[in-house]
Amino acid sequence: MKKIYTGILLLLLTFGSVTFAQDPHFSQYYANPLYLNPAFAGTAICPRIILNFRDQWPSISGTYVTYNASYDQHIEKISGGIGVLLNTDRAGQGILNTTTASFMYSFLLKVNRTFSMKMAIQATYFQKHLDWQKLTFPDMIDKRHGFVFNTNELPPSRLTKANADFAAGVLGYGEKYFVGFAVHHLTRPDEGFISKSRMPMKFTVHAGGVINLVKKVRRKSNEHVPTLSPNILFMQQQNFQQINYGLYFNRYPFVGGLWFRQNFKNADAVIFMVGIQASMFKVGYSYDLTISKLTNATGGAHEVSFALQFNCKPPSKRVRAINCPSF
Repeated sequence: MKKIYTGILLLLLTFGSVTFAQDPHFSQYYANPLYLNPAFAGTAICPRIILNFRDQWPSISGTYVTYNASYDQHIEKISGGIGVLLNTDRAGQGILNTTTASFMYSFLLKVNRTFSMKMAIQATYFQKHLDWQKLTFPDMIDKRHGFVFNTNELPPSRLTKANADFAAGVLGYGEKYFVGFAVHHLTRPDEGFISKSRMPMKFTVHAGGVINLVKKVRRKSNEHVPTLSPNILFMQQQNFQQINYGLYFNRYPFVGGLWFRQNFKNADAVIFMVGIQASMFKVGYSYDLTISKLTNATGGAHEVSFALQFNCKPPSKRVRAINCPSF
């Protein structure tokens, strides 16, 4: 029955001219900053590498598995940051595979001594591949013996779809707060296999702050000061809307987080996150506890992030790194 449900779901999302698929999402979205908003490219100043893995609904083996890798850094000569983002998403035990490669540039604008802005553009090449042999259809079922017949359904003329895609973002931040806005799929590229199916634009708004729990003594020791960071994220793609809100507690080298995710009509999940950070690396783990009508029989979702932050020579001009969560 799992194969039947998966096949029907993928057919609706892939072939339909009325229904549309949504992008993969991550619970630790600040641990995947370039995926969230291209304006984050270069905000850590020095080079960094980030790896992410998400397994959604693991009780239905291999249903939605997403891998992500990114690299970014600030380059003083071009007055901004660059970033490279690679993403692979596998749906339905590999029935539908999506691979994307993105390059982005973010321009840094110092508004005044306490506030900076980043404005970014992103170019993406994506490829979707459909493994027709793994799909199952109702006419393949024998009442007594299960899947024994060949289907009469005809595959599309092409099982691989490729196209270009574009995004843009803006980010404003001071020492203790940040707010951003991003739009993905600006040109609404065609992703359909049988009929034309344009990818719906995705709008993202996110904001947060950092609250020191003890009085700061010295600027250099600021990263070791215990902090609370309340955050909120709103996302809309076609008719799908999602809002996340919660907070992080940071007491170096440990980080904990508690989040609630919902749309405007139904609750979706409670997200628990723990992490550890050192001078050059960060590792985080989160679990999505499903509280919607799906119940937690799906297994929720597991997510792991790893970041490697390199040291570099400070820019000749003072450039402010963003002070926001990284999990």
